[in-house]
Amino acid sequence: MEAEFREIDENGSWNGVYQEIRQQSCDLPCKFAKLPENKSRNRYRDVSPFDHSRICLQLGTNDYINSSLITVEEAQRNYILTQGPLPNTCGHFWEMVWEQRTRGVVMLNRVIEKGSVKCAQYWPQREEKDAVFEDTNFKLTLVSEDIKSYYTVRQLELENLSTQETREILHFHYTTWPDFGVPESPASFLNFLFKVRESGCLNSDQGPVVVHCSAGIGRSGTFCLVDTCLLLMSIRKDPSSVRIRDVLLEMRRYRMGLIQTADQLRFSYLAVNEGAKYIKGDTSLQESWKELSNEEDDPPEFTPPPPLPPPRDPHNGKVEPSFFPENDEIIQRIEHRNLGSSQESELRKRNVDAPQPPPDHVELLDGHIGSQDLTSKAPSKSQQQQHEAQEQESVEAAEQPKESSPVPGTWSPLLANVCLCTALALSAYVCYRAYFH
Repeated sequence: MEAEFREIDENGSWNGVYQEIRQQSCDLPCKFAKLPENKSRNRYRDVSPFDHSRICLQLGTNDYINSSLITVEEAQRNYILTQGPLPNTCGHFWEMVWEQRTRGVVMLNRVIEKGSVKCAQYWPQREEKDAVFEDTNFKLTLVSEDIKSYYTVRQLELENLSTQETREILHFHYTTWPDFGVPESPASFLNFLFKVRESGCLNSDQGPVVVHCSAGIGRSGTFCLVDTCLLLMSIRKDPSSVRIRDVLLEMRRYRMGLIQTADQLRFSYLAVNEGAKYIKGDTSLQESWKELSNEEDDPPEFTPPPPLPPPRDPHNGKVEPSFFPENDEIIQRIEHRNLGSSQESELRKRNVDAPQPPPDHVELLDGHIGSQDLTSKAPSKSQQQQHEAQEQESVEAAEQPKESSPVPGTWSPLLANVCLCTALALSAYVCYRAYFH
């Protein structure tokens, strides 16, 4: 596996390998996801669960949720990969967790990333303590929260209000994994993965762990691929027999599009190669992963996102957005970024003369557009460049000092010019009279 990694790396052919995997992936029916009554339950039009592996809800008349069950029989591992819940599917999400007897939820995105909503706030925050989902009759309570530098572990209590039964749910939230990107290092990712493993949430005696990002295929696929490969290496007599691309192709039979970019594929190889050293018996590595990840450092602070446009009907005769990077998702993200920057520019112009408070040293970090983004139109590149140029000009103009008002007792330039022209005209007339008369 290390030799394969070096060969691909030296040839710079990660994109070619990734495209081969995409071409070899199977395309299976997704009829239920395309039904009119289910369109509002999908975050992206081109990320749908296959009919044969989709999770079916048991309550209500509609059993659809955008979730897929991935089964790795050899490793006795089951995952439920799903999209980040929408505002109208949070109750369905927790219904699924209850019905599948899930003990752990792994979240790999932030609610808001780069100004776009990637996931609904489907769990209560500190100030709220609990949340009730009336459509499915479940109540969720925040019991505790352990915040590390790049991940947070929450202990939640899920109550079925119909039966008064309660269960403990562990929520593992990776907070610094960028959309369409990779974690800071294999060490930090493996440290997080082993935290999830140590909790027992991934064990076969528990219900399937629920893993999601925004679409439930990119970062979620990376997490499940690395965990599966490391588990297979620990089970087989010959660990080198585990081929990452074969495992990925098998997992893609259960959910489309797992692993979203060539960078995520390369990172998967890196993480598996590093984790394999631990599988071979170097147990000191786990402690070094913890040290290298600096999990005990203070977590970064986050600025509030720019104002979002009001919610609109996501299916009002308009084309829904695509999630895949070669389509229109990235263009829509640029549009939201331009919207936020234009609003900031207006604010700077209005307050250019006012004293500025010290800035907050914060930033917001998969995934993807929220339900409000479903009807947005993407600008062309030329429009974006023109918009940025106009924005820059307006900022420069605002930063120029205003023209000072005339000092009392001095002539304005216009008055001086009028007087000068009058004096010249009179002089010419006097010279004419004197010469001819």
